[in-house]
Amino acid sequence: MSQTVSRLTLPANVTLPVDVQAALDTCANTIVPASRAELYQLCLGPDGGPIFSVDYDVDGVPVTEATVVRCKNGIAVNYPEDYMRRRDPDCMRIADDLPTDKPRYRDVFGSDFAPVKQDTLDWLSGQELVVVPFMAGGLKHGYPSIAICPVNAAFFALTLVDLQGWVTFEQIGDFTPRSIIYVAPPFRHTEFGGRQVVVHDRSTTLHEVFAYNLYPGPSAKKGVFSVLLDIGEQEGWVTAHASSVRVTTPYENETVIMHEGASGGGKSEMCQEIRRQDDGRILLGTNVVTDEPYVITLGETSALAPITDDMTLCHKDLQRGDGKLVVADAEDGWFVRVDNLKLYGEDANFERVCIHPDEPLVFFNIEGVPDATCLPWEHILDSNGKPCPNPRVVVPRRLIRGVINTPEAIDVRTFGARMPACTRHEPTYGIMGMMHVVPPSLAWLWRLIAPRGDKNPSIGESKAATDKLLHGSMVAEGVGSYWPFSTGTKVAAANLLLQQLVDSYRTRYVLTPNQHIGAYKVGFAAEWLTREYLARRGGGKIRADELVASRCSLFGYTLKEMKIDGQLIRPTFLRPDQQSQVGEQAYDAGAKIITDFFKSELAQFLTDDLDPLGRQIIEVCLRDGSIDDYVALTPLYL
Repeated sequence: MSQTVSRLTLPANVTLPVDVQAALDTCANTIVPASRAELYQLCLGPDGGPIFSVDYDVDGVPVTEATVVRCKNGIAVNYPEDYMRRRDPDCMRIADDLPTDKPRYRDVFGSDFAPVKQDTLDWLSGQELVVVPFMAGGLKHGYPSIAICPVNAAFFALTLVDLQGWVTFEQIGDFTPRSIIYVAPPFRHTEFGGRQVVVHDRSTTLHEVFAYNLYPGPSAKKGVFSVLLDIGEQEGWVTAHASSVRVTTPYENETVIMHEGASGGGKSEMCQEIRRQDDGRILLGTNVVTDEPYVITLGETSALAPITDDMTLCHKDLQRGDGKLVVADAEDGWFVRVDNLKLYGEDANFERVCIHPDEPLVFFNIEGVPDATCLPWEHILDSNGKPCPNPRVVVPRRLIRGVINTPEAIDVRTFGARMPACTRHEPTYGIMGMMHVVPPSLAWLWRLIAPRGDKNPSIGESKAATDKLLHGSMVAEGVGSYWPFSTGTKVAAANLLLQQLVDSYRTRYVLTPNQHIGAYKVGFAAEWLTREYLARRGGGKIRADELVASRCSLFGYTLKEMKIDGQLIRPTFLRPDQQSQVGEQAYDAGAKIITDFFKSELAQFLTDDLDPLGRQIIEVCLRDGSIDDYVALTPLYL
C-alpha cells in the first residue's frame, strides 16, 4: 500500500510557501507514494480498476474529466471531449509582473489571479492529495520541484514522474522547491468556461504552474519546459525543442544529429528507423498528380542510439567551449506521439516496448480494453469518426533500446518543416528541397520563426491559425519552436538562441522537409534519408564545390547531387522547381509566400533590446539579400 502521511510526517527537509504548507496541513489526506508501483496502483482508483472514472463536482453536477482503463501493459487514459485530447495553443496565462510577451491573466480575465489562486489552494485543502517530488530538467542538472494533485487524478502525477524521473524526498535532501505544479481540474468549468488554462506565477526563486486541466501536454510536459526556459533565461542558457540521435554507419562512423522544428516537425521521427516496404525497398515519395511512386534500394542502414526526444537540455554547465553544442536529455521519459503508427509491424522495436514493457506504461488517446493488451496503433476515434491525431505513449528512457545517457556534442543541427504539396496548378510554400545547407544566420531565422506548417497533428489550432492554414498561409510557432512554452519575451529568447548558434561555430546546419517535396508526398522518408546521408558523410562534412545557391535564398545552398550507398537520389527531389508538375513559376510563387511570411514575422524583433548581429541578419532578409550576405555575417562551417 501507499505511504499515507500527515502533517507530522511530511518530509521536514522540504520548505514550502506558507500558503501551500497550510493547504497540505488541512487537506483530507496526503499520500506520498514510496515507489512508482504504488503510484501506479493509485491511478486505478480505490477498487483497483478495471475501469476508473475521474469525476469532479462542478456546482453540484458530477463531471467526468477522464477515464482510466487497466490493461495488461499499462493504463489507457481517455477524455470524453475531443478538445481535451490535444494541447490548446492558447492556454498559457501569466499571473506575475515579470517581463513577458504572453497574455497576462489580468488582461484576459479582467482581474488579478490572487483570489483564484487562493480558491485553488482552498479546494486542494479539501481533497485527498498525492504529492510527488521531481527534478525539473533531470536528476543531474535539474531543479528540485514538487507536484500536488488530487489522488483520483494520480495518472497525471504518474505521467509527470515518468517524464521527469522517479525520485524521493530523501534522495533530493533539504530543498526549497524551484517549481511547484498544482492540479485543479474543476476550475476549468467553474472559472474558465471549459477551456484548458495553465497559469504561470513566477518569481526569481519560484515558478508555480497551476494546471486547470487533465491533459498533461500543457502542464506536466510543456509546463516543466516553461520552468526550464524561465530558469535558463535568468541564467543564460537554453532548453531546445529538439530530438537528438547518434547515428553509426555500417562502416562504424559516428555522427550526432540534433533535429528541431515546430510541433509535428519530425523530432520523434528523427530517432525512428527508416520505414521499408514489404520487399525491403524504401518509398521516398509518391507523386500527388500521377500517383507514380519513387523508391530506392538501400542495403544496410545506420544504427540509431537516441539521446533526446523533445526537451533537449543545453545547460551552461555542459558546454566545453570548443565550438560544439553539448546536450543532455531534460527528461527521463518521452511523450511519444504515435499517429504515424497505424499497423502492426511498422516499428518493431518501439512496438515491443509498448506491448511487452518491463513495467506498465501510460497510454493517451488510445483504445483500452480492460485487462487486454493496449495496442499503440489503435487510436481512439474523435467525435467525427476519425482517429484522434494525437495518440501518445509515455515511455521511460530506460526502456528504449540503445539509449545514450551521457552528454553528447552535436555535429549537425537539422530543422524540419511540414510542407504541403505544391504543383503548377496549386502553388504553395511546399518548395523546400530534400536537404539544404545553411549558415548559422539562416539557421537562426528558421528557428526564430519555426513555421508550423501543413496539418500539424499535435495541437488544436486557434481559429486564426486554422483560417491561415486553410488558405495556404504559414503559421509561426516562434523562437526556437519552444516559444509556445516560454513565459518570457521573444527578444530575450532570440538573443539567447543567437548566442548559442554563434558559440556553436563547429556545428553544421541543415534544413529538411517532411510530408511533401513539391509534388511528391514523402512523409518522413526525406528526413530519414537525409539523416542517413549526413552520417555517411562523416559528421555531415560537405565540400563547398558540392553546393549551389538555392533558387530561394532563405534555403541557403542545395546539393548538386545526393548519393546514398552508391545510388543517386533523383535531382528533382533536391530542386523542386525542376519537377514537371511544379516548374519555376509555381516555385517562385511559393518562394514569395515564404519570403513575405518571414518578413512579416521578423519585423517584431527589431527592438533596441535585440542583439546587433541579429538586427543585421533580419535586415538582410527584409532587403531580399543573397546567400552571400548571410554567410558574410556568419561563416558556413564545412
